[in-house]
Amino acid sequence: MFLRILFFLCALIFITSCDKFSFSKKESRQAIDTIVDFSSVDTYPSFKICDSIINKDRKANCFRTTVHQKIGKELAYYKLTTKDSINAVVTVAIIINSKGEFQLESIESSENIKNQIPKLDSLLKVSIKNLPKIYPAIKRGIPVTTKYQLPVRIQLRE
Repeated sequence: MFLRILFFLCALIFITSCDKFSFSKKESRQAIDTIVDFSSVDTYPSFKICDSIINKDRKANCFRTTVHQKIGKELAYYKLTTKDSINAVVTVAIIINSKGEFQLESIESSENIKNQIPKLDSLLKVSIKNLPKIYPAIKRGIPVTTKYQLPVRIQLRE
């Protein structure tokens, strides 16, 4: 009788210890599943005209092209004059929030551009503010805030 109880207790301990190993494997699978790469998005932000494009790279290209066109169109309304010819690139950092609204974060330009076109910063702010609301970027089915660096070429002749 004693041997049967001892055998039963040993079997119970053995079965319980093996059961703990299977739980830890499930937890590690779950931990791997929760690791998210925040440096990329599943779907880029898009304007209505870009929304029908399925290819991820083409959709991103359509977004960039449309933003450049809309900012260029806004800046074309203003008659900018300078003493010297300018052919430079201004880097505009914009944030697109999870609601699809544009926000200007920063503008990087050379001292030459700042001196010759002091109103450029305010004109870019207005241009960004006038951009229409768009579909935000999507990560795992959730709209997310994204940041973009847009190079804007400034070409003016004397």
